Amino acid sequence: MRNLVRYCLILSVFIMFSCGENTDKKSGENTVEEVQTETEIQKSEKNVILFFGNSLTAGMGLETSEAFPALIQNRLDSLNYNYEVINAGLSGETTASGKNRINWVLNQDVDVFVLELGANDGLRGIPLEETRKNLQDIINSVKEKNPDTKIVLAGMQIPPNMGEAYTTEFKNIFPELAEKNNIALIPFLLEGVAGDPKLNQQDGIHPTAEGYEIVADNVWSVLGDVVEKE
Repeated sequence: MRNLVRYCLILSVFIMFSCGENTDKKSGENTVEEVQTETEIQKSEKNVILFFGNSLTAGMGLETSEAFPALIQNRLDSLNYNYEVINAGLSGETTASGKNRINWVLNQDVDVFVLELGANDGLRGIPLEETRKNLQDIINSVKEKNPDTKIVLAGMQIPPNMGEAYTTEFKNIFPELAEKNNIALIPFLLEGVAGDPKLNQQDGIHPTAEGYEIVADNVWSVLGDVVEKE
């Protein structure tokens, strides 16, 4: 009988301590959840830079971490800027297809919008007025969604395959739109990279990882002034 009573007492103590351990574990779990929630809130409070473009933005042929948007994120982090970069590049994107998906992309809050489209239009010989109109429509959509969003337009140039007149007018679309809309302009996204076999992949169009380092510098030379004003 005594043994039975002793066993019951021991069992009761064991159950009591076990419950205490479970309570402590649950308390610890709640602490982790609270930390995760705080982290999510901090992330949501970051300003957003959205890069909207084609395969040059997406980093075709390389890891996303090697594309220039990721390099810009690294630079922002190193300078302790409170910005989150979103890479919304899509390979093969034209200004027309970009115009079709812009409203979906703008479902999120964007503080700085970097527009990098037009190269595929030029390479396909799309009528210049169509390219110009599509780019303007995208700019209008961004302004209508949030007038405070700062817009940066990436200038582009193409080889003279389409003739001198087409090539020249294509190049002029970007500075003219930038001036008309009073937005920042990256004169030529691929400055110092285009035409250099050592800095481009085998297709001769998309930069290598080393080439993207230069592209990131081209972007930052303009974007740096924009984000400092935030």
